[in-house]
Amino acid sequence: MKNIVFFGDSLTAGYGLPAADSFPARIQEKINAGGLPYRALNYGVSGETSAGGRQRLASVLARQAPDMFVLALGANDILRGIPLAQTTANLQAILQEVGQRFPQATRVLAGLDFPFELGALGVPGLQHYAQQFVGLFRGVAEREGVALVPHLLAGVLGRRELNLPDHVHPNAAGQRILADNVWAVLQPLLAAQPSVQTAA
Repeated sequence: MKNIVFFGDSLTAGYGLPAADSFPARIQEKINAGGLPYRALNYGVSGETSAGGRQRLASVLARQAPDMFVLALGANDILRGIPLAQTTANLQAILQEVGQRFPQATRVLAGLDFPFELGALGVPGLQHYAQQFVGLFRGVAEREGVALVPHLLAGVLGRRELNLPDHVHPNAAGQRILADNVWAVLQPLLAAQPSVQTAA
């Protein structure tokens, strides 16, 4: 059995929901339906920043050797006003450490849209900041040569019916869409693995 390590924050952990409703758990359902020899391991921690993830990484890798590593951090950096350069450096460092310690592992980065309504915030210069935030994920993926989920929250962001009352965290239906967004990238990667075939 091979391991897919999902390493992220509350979006990965499935904040406010049973563990079975998190998107990694929904991906496990897709894996099982396809008869694939993988298990999805959820290492999401609510409130985690990219710096916190960087510090936590070694302990996770000591417990689980990933065959695939899905990195989904960055949203809490915005909440805490962390400079984008620091977020970029932390994401790169995490991906590099995984690549150095487990060179056979397929690495995937989950990109994020700016997770707030820009107009409602009314902060000068925020539009430019938001554009830079979205772009940093593609830049990191290209520099590190890893696969990219372009927009983890695509189809969920800004839709009240798919989020909890805080309007930030996806509900169970929203998490299913997150799983679809991630699976669209993971499925062909898994299909390309030796001796692994996905169901049609």
